[in-house]
Amino acid sequence: MPFTRVEVAVLSLLEGQLCVLLIKRKEAPHKGLWGLPGGVLRIDLDATLEGAAQRVAQERLGAKLPYLKQLIAVGSKTRDPRSPWALSVVYRALIPITSIEPLPGKRIEAIRWAPAHEFDVDQKLAFDHQALARSALAATKIEIDELKLPVGFLPDTFTLTELQTLCEQLAGRALDKSSFRRKLKDRMMVEPVEGKFVGGANRPALLHRLKPNLD
Repeated sequence: MPFTRVEVAVLSLLEGQLCVLLIKRKEAPHKGLWGLPGGVLRIDLDATLEGAAQRVAQERLGAKLPYLKQLIAVGSKTRDPRSPWALSVVYRALIPITSIEPLPGKRIEAIRWAPAHEFDVDQKLAFDHQALARSALAATKIEIDELKLPVGFLPDTFTLTELQTLCEQLAGRALDKSSFRRKLKDRMMVEPVEGKFVGGANRPALLHRLKPNLD
């Protein structure tokens, strides 16, 4: 049977930059290298794959992760030196930076947020975690391009300018204002909060929210 693991790519915005949470491994293999938090699937503890991902997050980071999505499954004979064949099921969580206070947990020496641009160039990460992090970042940017807005990541109410700024930070590039707003309107993704404005008296901005059926 393959050696089966669960890896978790935690993404957030830090100072306006999309970042990936990395952990520094305390033990072999790849002792001292940075990588994604992960752990071995435990049939005695894990009723589901998502349950395994949540357990791993709790053990490694001391945190529960909302809005987990299964990203990809990867496997080969060369992924892990501890086994002749290793499989990883990878989950992704895009969360507000204020919703998590990660602490180094089991077998973890340190934690850091790595900006997305660090993954544009090759770096020495544990296992194949460079490729897994790139997959998580790419999936997030594709969702933003397709205006699959991240439920749970957005504030309850926002102006359209605030929404575009947030999407630009997640996508890592500027978005055309007229095209962005036309797509929002065509897809009926947001709705105004009647009577709620922010800003000065001359040009107040109407607040919006995601439509309930997107939740």
